[in-house]
Amino acid sequence: MSELYRTEPTARRERVLLVGVILPDSDVDAHDPLGELRSLVRTAGAKVTDEMIARRGRIHPGLYVGSGKAGQIAEAAGAAEADVVVFDADLSPAQIRDLEKIIARRVLDRSEVILDIFAAHARTREAKLQVELAQLEYTYPRLRHMWAHLERIAGGATSAAAAVGGIGTRGPGEKQIEIDRRLVRKRVAELKRRIVEIDKRKQRIVQSRQGNFLICLVGYTNAGKSTMMNLLTGAGVGVADQLFATLDTRTRRWNLGDGQVALLSDTVGFISRLPHHLIASFRATFEEAIGADLLLHVADASAPRVVQQIQAVESVLGELGCERKDQLLLLNKTDRIIDPTIRTVLADKYPHAVFTSAVTGENAGAVVEAVLLKIQGRQVSVTIEADCANGRLMQYLAHHTRTTDKTYHGSSVRMEATISEKHLAALNNFGKDVKILTDIGK
Repeated sequence: MSELYRTEPTARRERVLLVGVILPDSDVDAHDPLGELRSLVRTAGAKVTDEMIARRGRIHPGLYVGSGKAGQIAEAAGAAEADVVVFDADLSPAQIRDLEKIIARRVLDRSEVILDIFAAHARTREAKLQVELAQLEYTYPRLRHMWAHLERIAGGATSAAAAVGGIGTRGPGEKQIEIDRRLVRKRVAELKRRIVEIDKRKQRIVQSRQGNFLICLVGYTNAGKSTMMNLLTGAGVGVADQLFATLDTRTRRWNLGDGQVALLSDTVGFISRLPHHLIASFRATFEEAIGADLLLHVADASAPRVVQQIQAVESVLGELGCERKDQLLLLNKTDRIIDPTIRTVLADKYPHAVFTSAVTGENAGAVVEAVLLKIQGRQVSVTIEADCANGRLMQYLAHHTRTTDKTYHGSSVRMEATISEKHLAALNNFGKDVKILTDIGK
């Protein structure tokens, strides 16, 4: 590694050999165990030249794969003319160092590839700060094996020494590794302070929206959340068929009809084994999900591992403390399902999910109806008699009912209407000015 902190993927334009290790308790796709890592590396802009799978009973503490397999990886990397070897696992600094000695090529682990993609896709100042913090927290324990200066992250200082007060402030005989570690600690503290400010600002923004029904799109990366947002709100946000295309939260007004308006937010996508320091760094971005009244969980129904992807999202939501929030599962990309039995199996496993396609618009109306049901509760048909002179009552009825027939008698009106059970119960607040004559919906 030539630099400690990057804003472009390290694997860009490089030839890569992928390595996966299958352990007895591994939860991998038996048909394509390196499929997700392959997508990550390609998103980083690299070319996958070869792949290797190792089956082990346990992890080798020194080399992760053992010396024999490490030698085979070195031979395969040479034959494939690979520049980089990427492991589908998190490696310790010592393991990376020892593997690089044998393989004679740069070795990356899964987390560093994800961090590099985030760095390349960060557009706003907020996202860049969050990515930088995650990268530095990943890098800090690896400094012993990464002699490097930090000019690019020293807040505009012309040198690493200047960033910590100049040459005169160094201790006598201080080693470069100690300087680098002090620089990282200083920068991490500064980033955390600034991100706490961002988090507080996000919380204030979310709190200011109280009184509006807040809905947040969550889901596995590349499940189609941004396309779904465009379908539901006409937001026109950017869409890309790649992992982690969206890193910044976007909120749009969503007119659901029946006088109901909600605020819909899109968030960064999740992935299995998402680095914990990345979740912590992006907590401000996830504030929309934390403060939401309803989570729309968008899943790619056409993905071979859709069940595992749903479970991965639920796991991250649990880390954020959102596991008990009201959720609606949207099984997206139905236009890509070729085998109809897949739809049958998923319908049996997720009976309350809505099958939809954000691309074709299939079942968009069903999504709206399901969301309205979550917001308003079960709908009932009733006959209501109301005093027309009560303007507040008439406004409430106009806003919360769908009326099929109206008959006026003097100063009162009788209407056949559909209303949610929640709003029906609230009519009691208007006292004698309103009467429920029949309830034919129960």
